[in-house]
Amino acid sequence: MSDRIEWTRHPDGVVELQLARADKMNALDPAMFDALIEAGETLRGDTAVRAVVISGRGKSFCAGLDMASFERMQQGAGEGVLGEGAAGADLVKRTHGISNAAQYVAMVWREVPVPVIAAVHGVAFGGGLQVALGADVRIVAPDTKLSVMEIKWGLVPDMAGMVLMRELARNDVVRELTFTGRIFSGEEALQIGFATRLSADPLAEALQMAHEIAGKSPDAIRAGKRLLNAAMSQSAAELLMAESVEQKALIGSANQAEAVKANIERRAPRFGPPA
Repeated sequence: MSDRIEWTRHPDGVVELQLARADKMNALDPAMFDALIEAGETLRGDTAVRAVVISGRGKSFCAGLDMASFERMQQGAGEGVLGEGAAGADLVKRTHGISNAAQYVAMVWREVPVPVIAAVHGVAFGGGLQVALGADVRIVAPDTKLSVMEIKWGLVPDMAGMVLMRELARNDVVRELTFTGRIFSGEEALQIGFATRLSADPLAEALQMAHEIAGKSPDAIRAGKRLLNAAMSQSAAELLMAESVEQKALIGSANQAEAVKANIERRAPRFGPPA
């Protein structure tokens, strides 16, 4: 694994990912782009993982694209400003399903089959904000500074921001933030829908939530995430059918039976691997 992300695996299946470029406020350079994609793809196929927490080491979650990339952009490097790795490819080319590599840095967390929780503090600007928006839940410090900052550099959000922001906030609010690039607080992020909840210690609360989720049936958790992902694009008829299919598979399964038995016996459940 890259030195850009520090991994911690807890015995109950919770995985911590900490952006580890504190001296640069965890800004996104080519190595960080590649490390985030690698982490997401690794977790996507890991049946032992129960929940994921993403945070940033040091003073901030992520300050967005690093300054060296903007300097290369000024010199006319064009689409190669992010380097020759995953993030430096042709932006129009779809390299990861419906996404290009830069978009997949945020979208990959939707493909991780368990809940992903972002613990956000300090700043979350531009691409850093979009990485956080790709998580299922965002726990944000009240004094965090956030911004859809791309307009400052003559750009538009292009790390899946348009897809992710429209799920969370009113259209006119998304437009205002995109057009102005203004900095707003964690408290305002909660009001508009970008933050799930506020906490003076986002990482501690994110880990507490992750450990709670890790104690639930892994089959039901994964089914729930599949349904919630589908809810963003499927029709009512398709989603109703998807509910029925998922529920039929859960009823009577080993982990569902264990959930019922543990509740009746008033004890902690002992779940096996997801089916």
